[in-house]
Amino acid sequence: MRRQLPQPRELLELMKFKAPDLNARRRRLDAALTIEDLRAIAKRRTPRAAFDYTDGAAESELSLSRARQAFADVQFNPAVLRDVSEVDTSRQVLGGPSAMPFAIAPTGFTRLMQTEGETAGAGAAQAAGIPFTLSTLGTTSIEDVAAAAPHGRKWFQLYVMRKREVSYDLVERAARAGFDTLQFTVDTPVAGARLRDTRNGFSIPPQLTARTVLDALPRPWWWVDFLTTPTLEFASLSSTGGTVGELLDSAMDPTITYEDLEIIRGLWPGKLVVKGVQTLEDAKTFTDLGVDGIIMSNHGGRQLDRAPVPFHLLPEVAREIGADTEIGIDTGIMHGADIVAAVALGARFTLIGRAYLYGLMAGGRQGVDRTIAILSEQIVRTMKLLGAHSLDELEPKHVTQLHRLMPMHRTTEQSSPL
Repeated sequence: MRRQLPQPRELLELMKFKAPDLNARRRRLDAALTIEDLRAIAKRRTPRAAFDYTDGAAESELSLSRARQAFADVQFNPAVLRDVSEVDTSRQVLGGPSAMPFAIAPTGFTRLMQTEGETAGAGAAQAAGIPFTLSTLGTTSIEDVAAAAPHGRKWFQLYVMRKREVSYDLVERAARAGFDTLQFTVDTPVAGARLRDTRNGFSIPPQLTARTVLDALPRPWWWVDFLTTPTLEFASLSSTGGTVGELLDSAMDPTITYEDLEIIRGLWPGKLVVKGVQTLEDAKTFTDLGVDGIIMSNHGGRQLDRAPVPFHLLPEVAREIGADTEIGIDTGIMHGADIVAAVALGARFTLIGRAYLYGLMAGGRQGVDRTIAILSEQIVRTMKLLGAHSLDELEPKHVTQLHRLMPMHRTTEQSSPL
């Protein structure tokens, strides 16, 4: 091979230097290519107790880890030689448009993670053309979320409080503020055992103890934000009286029944969805009762550990009731391909919770925008590689679920030990 000295002009063509970005937040967010990348940034920038409250789940956290593993255990079956230069990711969900098949899930204590809280989530959702869900235990009021996203779709998640009139008032306020869908939550008769929080000495609102001060030393910006912004409270419940702890306790009511569902349905003028369905039998029951949709969810693994995996239940539920009601799903979604798989197996829409909060902790509103952008890019790329032009073209044939946890079937006759 004949060698020669490189020409200066050739070297100049190879040397493409990019001007450095002096905006540290934009720089770190642009470097995040996955939701896991955002999670790593969030962990660095958030005190341990607040991060673990978001990241953790109940007891041994098996429900969460199994849900994530279920999405990992997917084989895609692509169709080839399709013109997929353009794909359509939009669809009608619960009576209105959504640019993507996912919405932001309801999360409590959101301003604890980063002080922009629900305002950042609602604004980012509006900009992206997807729905945003406000929790009963949100830290921004119904009215302030409505003001932050006046043109966006807004959903409200309802806990039926021990004082029923408090819940009734929330329903009426959400309707007046233009929220179009109510998520009636059924999986919280009592709070799950979230052991990370107990071990961290976590409290709401956070207390300045020796442990929290030491944890905050590498993250002074978080405490500056926390201490120089409005007090952390359940904003929609601030007028009802009681401490944050008392209000949290009152949101978990073991006496809730189907009668409460009927009362709320009578008060709510928009679409009504039941959130927290975990069996086919309950899915059929709620469908027979005429609700507009159900959300297959185990509360992000934060309530009952070893609960059913929603993604495992989805195909059977979709076959049985998918023609009669809209099905949503959450828990364990960390990639746009997870959303594509859920849609292919019958989900009309999905909810993202932790993925949204990782972005929020990583960079406030800009971090939420980055979460939505990452998931959207992954959805589009996955659809193109599968040969699907639209969400309606995604079908069960595109997905094979690879099961690690196969249920054991009891025999009708059990032999007795000798």
